[in-house]
Amino acid sequence: MSVQVVDHPLVRHHLTQLRRQETVPAEFRRHVRQLASLLAYEATQDLKERPLRIETPLTSMTGSTVASHIGLVPILRAGLGMVEPILDLLPNAQVWHLGVYRDEATARPVPYYSKLPPGRPVDVALVLDPMLATGGSATSAIEALQAWGVPEVKLLAIIAAQPGIDAVVRSFPGTTIHVCAIDAELNDRKFIVPGLGDAGDRTFNTLESFD
Repeated sequence: MSVQVVDHPLVRHHLTQLRRQETVPAEFRRHVRQLASLLAYEATQDLKERPLRIETPLTSMTGSTVASHIGLVPILRAGLGMVEPILDLLPNAQVWHLGVYRDEATARPVPYYSKLPPGRPVDVALVLDPMLATGGSATSAIEALQAWGVPEVKLLAIIAAQPGIDAVVRSFPGTTIHVCAIDAELNDRKFIVPGLGDAGDRTFNTLESFD
């Protein structure tokens, strides 16, 4: 297992704006899209390729095309904001949704939706969730994907807390985690600190007070 932090000025810029309390939902979604693209760029550097013979306006040449069958797996609902920019990069990727919510009383994940198909799974699954807090939703998703038979699973999170990383490492040491930042702790409500609040509420403009 490895944790890859995308260390780049553009990441820090967009992440700072994402964290700001004053950032309105439309701008929040825009920054999520930018960061999702940068995460996906890093997470897909080792995709398999195959040669492709093409004609340019001037001559023939051999280029390459992605050979891996890729699945994007957003965890509902906050992960939905990361799908479109990654589909722009990987337009042939499959998209499969997993619904997992956190029981506020116990902070444990509760799966409620899965439509992973029978038959041949994708070669690589990218689990999309802006926040890796306790790790409950992520481990539930990875467990479902491994049961489906996916040989390689990568987790893409904009912000991760160390407890969430530790939980994924304990359960799935072969999973690579790609993040924009690692925050040190969770508060008593299991929100990442300093974090950015609830990514789903801020994305879909259903925000309540976090005081």
